[in-house]
Amino acid sequence: MSSGKLVILNHPLIHHKLALIRDERTGTKDFRQTVSEIGMLMAYEVTRELPTTAIEVKTPVGIAKAQTLAKEVVIVPILRAGLGMVDGITTLIPTAKVGHVGVYRDEESLLPHEYYAKFPSVIAEAEVLVVDPMLATGGSVSHTISLLKERGVKHISYVGLVGAPEGVKKLQSEHPDVNIFLACLDEKLNELGYIVPGLGDCGDRLYGTK
Repeated sequence: MSSGKLVILNHPLIHHKLALIRDERTGTKDFRQTVSEIGMLMAYEVTRELPTTAIEVKTPVGIAKAQTLAKEVVIVPILRAGLGMVDGITTLIPTAKVGHVGVYRDEESLLPHEYYAKFPSVIAEAEVLVVDPMLATGGSVSHTISLLKERGVKHISYVGLVGAPEGVKKLQSEHPDVNIFLACLDEKLNELGYIVPGLGDCGDRLYGTK
């Protein structure tokens, strides 16, 4: 089993946009747009090592040696906050298919409970990006990765905006083969399981439900 890596994406545009979504004064429209934009910026880096196949293409003036993606890409957002990053990623990879996983976190035990899972038929052989903006306890992401592995998926990366050390540790412990891509690694979790300083409840801020 290959060993996964932890990558914190250190890019000026990502830092600039993170500052905007951290700000409690940022409204729903700007928050949603900026989360999507960060997703697109991250996708460029996350897909850097996707496997390609060599092909030849006839141009107007000759034959060019070229590369094309060797595998399907499937994005799996964890409902509902994960949906906020999908449009940005599919802007870069318009051929990507999208699966969906519904997992909610019990407010007392902080344990994940699955209520929905639907995946494209090609998922076992695809390069899969599990997308959830916040890696807090890591329970929902780890649970989703387990679901994918049960379906035979071998190539999985997690893509998120802000993580806590506790969530990173859980993923690395339970799924050491999975790459972890974050825009920022924050300080800790508070007693309610929220990332500090974080950006609040990402789902509520995306959809204006609080």
